[in-house]
Amino acid sequence: MAVQDNIGSSAPRTSLLNDPVFRGILYQIIVGGLVVAFFYWIVVNTAQNLAAQNKTTGFDFLFRTAGFDISFTLFPWSRTSFYWQAFLAGLLNTLLVAVIGIFFATLLGFTLGIARLSSNWLIARVATVYIETIRNIPLLLQLFFWYFAVLKAMPAVRNSFELPLDVFINQRGLMVPRPMPDGEFIWVLLAIAISVIAAIAVGIWATRERTATGRYPALVVQAAKIADAVVTFLVAALAFTLLSQFVPVLANSPAIAWVVALVAAVASLTRFAPYSRAVVAFAITFVILASLLRAMFPGWPPFVIDLGAAVAGLVMGWISLEGTLRRPPSEGRFPLALLILIAVGIPAVVYVVTGAQLAFELPVLERFNFRGGVQLPPELVALVFGLTIYTAAFIAENVRGGIRSVNKGQTEAAQSLGLKEGDRLRLVIVPQAMRVIVPPLTSQYLNLTKNSSLGAAIGYPELVNVFTGTTLNQTGKAIEVIALTMAVYLTFSLLTSAFMNWYNGRVAMVER
Repeated sequence: MAVQDNIGSSAPRTSLLNDPVFRGILYQIIVGGLVVAFFYWIVVNTAQNLAAQNKTTGFDFLFRTAGFDISFTLFPWSRTSFYWQAFLAGLLNTLLVAVIGIFFATLLGFTLGIARLSSNWLIARVATVYIETIRNIPLLLQLFFWYFAVLKAMPAVRNSFELPLDVFINQRGLMVPRPMPDGEFIWVLLAIAISVIAAIAVGIWATRERTATGRYPALVVQAAKIADAVVTFLVAALAFTLLSQFVPVLANSPAIAWVVALVAAVASLTRFAPYSRAVVAFAITFVILASLLRAMFPGWPPFVIDLGAAVAGLVMGWISLEGTLRRPPSEGRFPLALLILIAVGIPAVVYVVTGAQLAFELPVLERFNFRGGVQLPPELVALVFGLTIYTAAFIAENVRGGIRSVNKGQTEAAQSLGLKEGDRLRLVIVPQAMRVIVPPLTSQYLNLTKNSSLGAAIGYPELVNVFTGTTLNQTGKAIEVIALTMAVYLTFSLLTSAFMNWYNGRVAMVER
């Protein structure tokens, strides 16, 4: 039988197109070339069209006089300002709305997300109705509602609603006192920054000690008790001083308010602490509601308003009493009062020692308008309100999903350790849920920032309104204006994503 000897002969050569590595490189080169050619065609075509229309490109227009007014800016603005200042004004206004909206949407969203899982039937249903209603109505429609149906329906300037702390609301927006610090107040601001960092450091250290030993350090526990009494005294003194506006006896004898505050502070160190907090909660609720309702409904009899505020105060006092009675003893509680005292007490001491002054210019109603204070336009209030309420509904669902993702065994294990419901949520459930909550939470922050461009629909001077609208119409620099606006939103999104990714890495579960 004949045998063919192939030893020593080379393998048959095949085409390069049959080589998967070569094919992959070739495809990438082709796609890359097409993309470059596409953008080259866009640039050349745009340049030819601009040349045909006798239009030039460049950013020299930024240093021309704008010549138009902006209704609300965070720095002095006039018609003689430049276009780059208009760009800065729109950018700061957008940033202002985004920061305020993210802060309040986070607070409201987490509250609603936890409330939806509450064992209380009424609280859970109210949260569900809120979420299902708000997230299914278009945001633009909600902005129109808050702006045209609520804020624009407010009374005229002469009939402004007067709120506590010399705050007024009317068709032209909110009038609030203007803070006017002196030169020495910089030391107070520095003390605030340092004391906040110190409070966070103490909180982290106390939590780590409890994690390692099962209890908070004795020094922290004793300091927390004293801080709790001090905070109770200050809050009670403020509440009963404000209550003197409605109770003649307190108005005639201001010392009574301080005596009651002192009694509440002493009681906070004893087993009667829940009752003292309930009384303070009643006073705060009554003062706030009575002030708001008297300002909003001046035609109503004061007795009816005070009676309604008193009933609401009793309900809040009862809720406070129930919640306080279920709390663990002070040795097992997070020293929140101590951290508040550090963050507030140190700046207060610096304020007194340095002799710094912080005066407020109060808004005063004159013949046609208010003089003094700071006017927050209704467009800003409506945009912040609408974005906060709308985004909070989605954040609440993210929070609910994150809490649901935690294994039920974790809750049962925490119960077996004797942790109360609040501590189980704060120490066991939420920290594990954050690794699920943070990624979609980042998307909601980005959505809120980008949705701020809808402020143009109600006349708020944010970036799209001021720069992409008025500036583009006046200068005709479409490419430059659109490119700058896109760069701003892209930068905001990348910075937000970078920060949230860093935070997500901190709270992510580490496998061992």
